[in-house]
Amino acid sequence: MYNYYFAIASKDFFLHQEPIEEILRERTHYYQSLNKEVDFWFTIKPQFIYCLDNTKYDFGVFESSAAIVSLDEYFIKWLKLRIGFVYIGSFQSKSIFLPD
Repeated sequence: MYNYYFAIASKDFFLHQEPIEEILRERTHYYQSLNKEVDFWFTIKPQFIYCLDNTKYDFGVFESSAAIVSLDEYFIKWLKLRIGFVYIGSFQSKSIFLPD
């Protein structure tokens, strides 16, 4: 079973209000310097949100959403501190995540 952690917000927030491209590029370079495989993905309109406990999340917010999904819980927690206005959470899957 794979544990996934995510930061989710509107697509507009990630693409136009925050320097997410720069953050992910820096993270990729950091992983390369450690010879570590990239374990995060950026996806628009993530379908996994419909499998989550709908009592925890307001899905109306996610209609035009984007998400950063990772196997690294601490990376997602760091993102929450770094960019602030995101929902974070987790889910489990029997298979590896494949972005849209």
